[in-house]
Amino acid sequence: MTTTQPEIDNLVERARAAQQRYEATGTQERFDKAATAAAWALMEPARNAELAAFAVAETGLGNVADKITKNHRKTLGLLRDIRGQKSYGLVHDNPATGVSEFLRPKGVVAAIVPSTNPLATPVNNVVNALKTGNSIILAPSPKGVAPLEKLLGYIYAEFDRIGLDHDLVQMVPSPPSKDKTARLMQLADMLVVTGSQSNVRSAYSSGTPAIGVGMGNVVTIIDETADLDDAAQKIQRSKCFDNATSCSSENAVVVVDAVYDDCIAALQRAGGMLLDAAQTKHLIDTHWHEGHLNRNMLAQDIDAVLRTLGMTDTAPQNTKFLLAPASGIGPDHPVSGEKMALFLALYRASDFADAKTKARAIHDYQGRGHSLGLHSRDDKRAHELAMDMQACRIIVNQAHCFATGGSFDNGLPFSLSMGCGSWGGNSIDDNLNWTHFVNRVRVARQIAPVEPTVDDIFADFLAVVTENRARLQSYRVARWQSCKVACPEHLWTLQLCNSATF
Repeated sequence: MTTTQPEIDNLVERARAAQQRYEATGTQERFDKAATAAAWALMEPARNAELAAFAVAETGLGNVADKITKNHRKTLGLLRDIRGQKSYGLVHDNPATGVSEFLRPKGVVAAIVPSTNPLATPVNNVVNALKTGNSIILAPSPKGVAPLEKLLGYIYAEFDRIGLDHDLVQMVPSPPSKDKTARLMQLADMLVVTGSQSNVRSAYSSGTPAIGVGMGNVVTIIDETADLDDAAQKIQRSKCFDNATSCSSENAVVVVDAVYDDCIAALQRAGGMLLDAAQTKHLIDTHWHEGHLNRNMLAQDIDAVLRTLGMTDTAPQNTKFLLAPASGIGPDHPVSGEKMALFLALYRASDFADAKTKARAIHDYQGRGHSLGLHSRDDKRAHELAMDMQACRIIVNQAHCFATGGSFDNGLPFSLSMGCGSWGGNSIDDNLNWTHFVNRVRVARQIAPVEPTVDDIFADFLAVVTENRARLQSYRVARWQSCKVACPEHLWTLQLCNSATF
């Protein structure tokens, strides 16, 4: 036993005892109040502003104003989604089938949360866990420890107002470590992992049921029918929000040749700085210095990015993000991967088919299964992408990072964790939501038999077989007659061929 095991074992034991008490005395009303209390701990305006500023100061990632907006809107949207949803006890009773469906908690949930989103993501998981009768233990990244500790203090203050046990929501004791996280993964009843793919793989191999989400590397296609200025403005808003900390912000844009030059002009009007070949090489060499992402550019304000690149004096005054023309895709071309910085890889495609090919190649390198953006006036193009590409979300004519995780003007569930399906090596293809935090119990009663006959099931299939047999026989007869006329001197040979082939 390592020195960390007793510490984590005790943490999980307390969480399990608290969860059992919570469920034993649970009602939907109580679970809803608990979820709302945790949400208000972050959403109360003064605390939101304080926590956002503290998170940026501690992590060095993102910006305060956008984190305030993210904390508010993502949490408000989640509360909208869960409002009125029955998440415990009897939810369906179908006399026709004799099946009743009950929802029960998973138990102790362990959530691994990233430093890029050290407030909204934990609260999202806490709200979903409490809504469904679970307890939860949060495992932050090293940079996210202090913001999460401060957030937990506010959650406990809200719990005290309604008489809830603090042990329902806990965090791995500081300092975090791989050993602590690994032990937590072994002991919890369910794992939710947002962040590094190494953590996702560890969760899947832990032996505990796990929901891991995939890697972002969003590609957006702009076709010849697109409203270019609208597309450019939305890409700018999405790319620049919280300094590109979101896995759902665009990393590459593929533009069809017919509108390429006009699209570049629109992106420049929206604040994009187009780099030449030498500047692009300098950007790549600087951002991926010796194989590691340069933290002086990672999720930093554009002024800091330009300063690091030595472009402060040459950049246009309205510069908000950088455009790096690219052609190569794959490990030898890191610009085609996820960047989490204020620049886009810009690809030129001959037509829409070529744009799909390039987008698919980028996702094959990084980001398969996550999502794909499309700016187009032709809705059939979206349907085409849905059937041709390996992406679980096709985001049409929207600012991608806002839309992918749910928005007030689309129908996706509010979430900060996007499942990428089998394409991304994930167990879910949906936006993580409260329905993933429950076990479903079915009570099955005897009903009058519903048993089809063989004819009911196979009638259509056998009809096709019979029709095909008749067509084959007709073909054989016609072929035989044709051959007799064409080659009467070889009638004996034809008889053999007919019996063997025709």
